[in-house]
Amino acid sequence: MSEQTGGRRAAVVFDLGGVLVDWHPRYLYQALIPDADEREWFFTHVCSGDWIEQQDSGRSWSAANAELIGRFPQHRHLIEAFRERWLEMLRGPIVDSVALLERLHARGVRLLALTNWAADTYQLALPQLPFLQRFEAVLVSGEVGLVKPDRRIFDLFIERFGVDPAVSLFVDDRAANVTAARAVGFDAVEYQSAELLEAELSRRGLLPAGSAGQRP
Repeated sequence: MSEQTGGRRAAVVFDLGGVLVDWHPRYLYQALIPDADEREWFFTHVCSGDWIEQQDSGRSWSAANAELIGRFPQHRHLIEAFRERWLEMLRGPIVDSVALLERLHARGVRLLALTNWAADTYQLALPQLPFLQRFEAVLVSGEVGLVKPDRRIFDLFIERFGVDPAVSLFVDDRAANVTAARAVGFDAVEYQSAELLEAELSRRGLLPAGSAGQRP
């Protein structure tokens, strides 16, 4: 894949969390639940990944909190802290990955993002993540009521932004999302590090070969 293929402009489609954005509940809950075993139990049984995903798909925080507090009333303050102190889970940009984004932008590569993110906390994070302005558009799962790896969010993304998967690269840190992207025709890579992503971008002609370590 190169920047121009058969007259059609290629795009690079980024996931955000874990690729360009350093966010994790542990950044907050390490202080709220000092014991590691108790903290892991809380993430497994209370504020679990499945629970978080429902907000990413559009459920309100009030409904989410009510559901968990009803089941775990003794953890009410910990449950409510998830939304009330959400910004304390946000460390900010993953600097080396954002440097790659800036280099792609400088080369005129079309940049889009497809993210699983609750609608309101995405808006909350915008002032902390100015590099998001580099994207032509961002599709936020919580705004459309669909989450990756559901094929429907990929179909919506493709239709809404006129993306041709056959000449576009999708980057995500979750294997299931990479598999789903490939199923709709994207060239897709699973993000592991900025260094490895740079090699993948160079191999596809999106960044100059042998450009490791460069900054925009």
